[in-house]
Amino acid sequence: MVEKTNINPLGPGYENVPGKEMRFRDIFRDTLRAEMIRDENVFLMGEDISGGFDKKTKEPLDAWGGPFAATKGLIQEFGPKRIRDAPISEAAFTGAAVGAALTGLRPIVDLMYFDFVTVAYDQLLSNAAKSRYMFGGQTKVPMTLFARSGAGTGHAAQHSESFYSMLAHIPGLKVVVPSDPYSAKGLLAASIRDDDPVFLVNDKKLINLSGFVPDEDYTIEIGKGRYLRNGNDITLVGMSYTSIVCQEAAKKLEEDGISCEVIDMMSLSPFDEDILIESVKKTNNVVIVDEDTPRASMASEFAAVIADKGFDYLDSPIKRVTAPHSPVPYNRDLEKAFMPQPADVIYSVKQVLGL
Repeated sequence: MVEKTNINPLGPGYENVPGKEMRFRDIFRDTLRAEMIRDENVFLMGEDISGGFDKKTKEPLDAWGGPFAATKGLIQEFGPKRIRDAPISEAAFTGAAVGAALTGLRPIVDLMYFDFVTVAYDQLLSNAAKSRYMFGGQTKVPMTLFARSGAGTGHAAQHSESFYSMLAHIPGLKVVVPSDPYSAKGLLAASIRDDDPVFLVNDKKLINLSGFVPDEDYTIEIGKGRYLRNGNDITLVGMSYTSIVCQEAAKKLEEDGISCEVIDMMSLSPFDEDILIESVKKTNNVVIVDEDTPRASMASEFAAVIADKGFDYLDSPIKRVTAPHSPVPYNRDLEKAFMPQPADVIYSVKQVLGL
């Protein structure tokens, strides 16, 4: 069980350590760089990550680093053999990464937008996730994939999905969802060093979020959640950006005398069942917040575990706050209404508590 005294969003052991404020996108790039320095078998591949080469000098140009600058500047340091631009064929270069991982390298695949996972799904399901099992544990598939998810940035229906559960449903594939710069560094480093395939999902709304990051090298254990706030009346469960939504809602509910405990799941497969049950055992009420659509979502899975293993602790029905069962709209006002907002969480909390 997780120790809940002296709640700290950075996790145990990170009080008063050297560090600095960093943007999510900057620590993500710096962690990629650090892991490539740490292990020469690590290399990157994806669309628009290197920036091309000067026609006259043949030297690499300063890359824009993809649509969110995740790899900006890395081509100059590591060269085209380790920063490999790929064609617009996610299935092809994901498959190439699986082959590279099976032969001892540690590829990192930038799939750009989370929606493009569907193009590479067969490679993830049939090859990356199943190879260790099909070879009787005689091989490893140490590859990391990442992509940007989420609505709220005007990218419309085909570039804004958050269907984490599609990935979490695959046995053999680990799925992690950082919610701030600290967890981005720890989860990315853990993913790259893992001997199984790991998919790290970045919500686009977090890209420019700033937060404290320790200078020291660290990883966050895959499969563990964390407490972001201690409370007694109700548990709010978030993942990725909805952990931010939960914290905002908890602050406003505190003004009304409602004490909320906030959990950031961080890992979706495997996920931390213990932290869910421990918190519900204490608060007896729970609201789960998920930007995915509601059918077969992570919110539904968390609710099922709580109902199965923590039913006797509940004073009220489990409540889910999710996006509607709809494509993501482009219209700004509709897009905002599509996403779970702090006001939606506050309404649900008061409904659960009968207020």
